[in-house]
Amino acid sequence: MHSSLFSAQQVPALLVLEDGRSFRGISFGAQGETFGEAVFSTGMSGYQETLTDPSYHRQVVVATAPHIGNTGWNDEDDESGQIWVAGYVVRDLSRVRSNWRSNRSLDAELRAQGVVGIAEVDTRALTRHLRERGAMRVGISTTELDPAKLLERVLQAPPMAGANLVADVTVLQPEVTEAMGEKRFTVAAIDLGIKDMTPTRMSERGIEVHLLPAGAGIEQVRALGPDGVFFSNGPGDPAAADEAVALLTQVLDAGLPYFGICFGNQIFGRALGFGTYKLKYGHRGINQPVMDLTTRKVEITAQNHGFAVDAPLDRATPTRWGEARVSHVCLNDDVVEGLELRSADGALLGFSVQYHPEAAAGPHDAAYLFDRFVDMMAVRAASTTAEENA
Repeated sequence: MHSSLFSAQQVPALLVLEDGRSFRGISFGAQGETFGEAVFSTGMSGYQETLTDPSYHRQVVVATAPHIGNTGWNDEDDESGQIWVAGYVVRDLSRVRSNWRSNRSLDAELRAQGVVGIAEVDTRALTRHLRERGAMRVGISTTELDPAKLLERVLQAPPMAGANLVADVTVLQPEVTEAMGEKRFTVAAIDLGIKDMTPTRMSERGIEVHLLPAGAGIEQVRALGPDGVFFSNGPGDPAAADEAVALLTQVLDAGLPYFGICFGNQIFGRALGFGTYKLKYGHRGINQPVMDLTTRKVEITAQNHGFAVDAPLDRATPTRWGEARVSHVCLNDDVVEGLELRSADGALLGFSVQYHPEAAAGPHDAAYLFDRFVDMMAVRAASTTAEENA
């Protein structure tokens, strides 16, 4: 076992996967036990943004980078109001924190928020196991150190497939992010588990963002007189999010420009008539290569998803609004990474991406997509003005 910063107060911890494989380590963060879906993230930085991303709700994240906690924890980089991961698994927890913005250690923040962590685990072996066998249920405990007994508890935990978790992470009341500088547009953003950086990226472009609860109806959207509608990232199985699909269908019927990210891409896919499916182990990290099929440009992207849209890569699909097609694809495994909907005359009606163009901690290759949203709303506004003056 590696040397540790826990010295004499080491508390043993046990990790057990649903197929029975187990790993022993040392507790950090909160003591106790937790259950969720074991997934791995390949990001070498940005652990604070990962841990506070609502899309990780009910997931136990395994860090593939071997050294975690170097930069501590600050009060500026949170992507939401709390840590959402169910648990955190690392190899070497940094003995010291060193960053000019650091307010406290990672260990202290996990402990303060009641999040169970386990360190000194062979995360390379654990990651290889998840790649071969797929994401699966897992338990971490400092109170039950018998693998067979903890496995019984793991097998009682609910699976991620079929889980509708949007209600757990959405805002309860509408919130407004003012436009920076001159206001150009109003956007109704449906919160399915949004990250704080998303309204910021829109605000920077002169957009006033009205964040609405996931249960909002089309009349609540219409009441804002929005220039466009946005659906955010979020946790759970898109096949269970029928309410969001119904709302987006009404948005498209209303002719409102649409932009979706991550879960919003999957909901767009369903509204267009495509299916969704669970990936073996998903894409999580900040180094995923994606090709834009229109420009053939390759972007390095930030991703966090365990489900994907099932749509044909080689042809457009007719819908009642126009033609839908795959716009972006993952170069690692050909997973759908973006969709777009165009009218009969070629006008862009809506688009979505599976990855995170707002990526805090980087990369920023895809930030242009917010500009594309602005352009789409500008075209619609100009068309509406022309019709009114005719």
